[in-house]
Amino acid sequence: MPARTIGAVVRELVEEFPDVTISKIRFLEAEGLLTPERAPSGYRRYGPDDVERLRYVLRAQRDHFWPLRVIKEALAAADRGLEPGGPDHPPWVPEAGPDPDLPDAAAVRAGQALRVTAAELGRASGLEPAAVAELVEHGLLAPGGDGGFDVQALRAARAAAGLAGFGLEARHLRAVRVAVDRELGLAEQVLGPRRGEDAERATEEVARLLLALHAALLRSALERPE
Repeated sequence: MPARTIGAVVRELVEEFPDVTISKIRFLEAEGLLTPERAPSGYRRYGPDDVERLRYVLRAQRDHFWPLRVIKEALAAADRGLEPGGPDHPPWVPEAGPDPDLPDAAAVRAGQALRVTAAELGRASGLEPAAVAELVEHGLLAPGGDGGFDVQALRAARAAAGLAGFGLEARHLRAVRVAVDRELGLAEQVLGPRRGEDAERATEEVARLLLALHAALLRSALERPE
């Protein structure tokens, strides 16, 4: 659906929200709850995501009487891939979803929009702050430039928490990090100087094959009769 002008947005929403006006939308924009693009002429252009965001704000005001501060915090949480919560419930980390042993190529990149803090990561995985710090120290978790963690870090933290129940601490799991680094070296050797979309497809396929090989070898070793 093409971008709309602010007047078109008002006409689209006025049936559900009779009190919506151009001035109200501009006020919400000034408060930082909306950031529509501007055309070269300077006019605001609202895309489908902008309209849905506006609906969320208007419903939160009308149905729940949330103040703008709470709505802004909820939107900020949603922008990081969290469930936004509300006045009486802080944002929470959603389930990362299954990570099958043999994912298709597209699944290797799935969920990368999620960004959580170290504290949120700990709560979602059941790890104490010290345990999260140890996983970072031993290279099992790697925060991004903004200090946040992505969905793969969440999966790794939950796996580490499960292994901790068997007595394996971060220092023991360092061997897994070393093995991953070696596999990464193999992947880089195979991929070589590829660029663009071809490189992305090749990267996903090599990652899928390495995961399949790793899982098969590990299962074979575990199931081998003594």
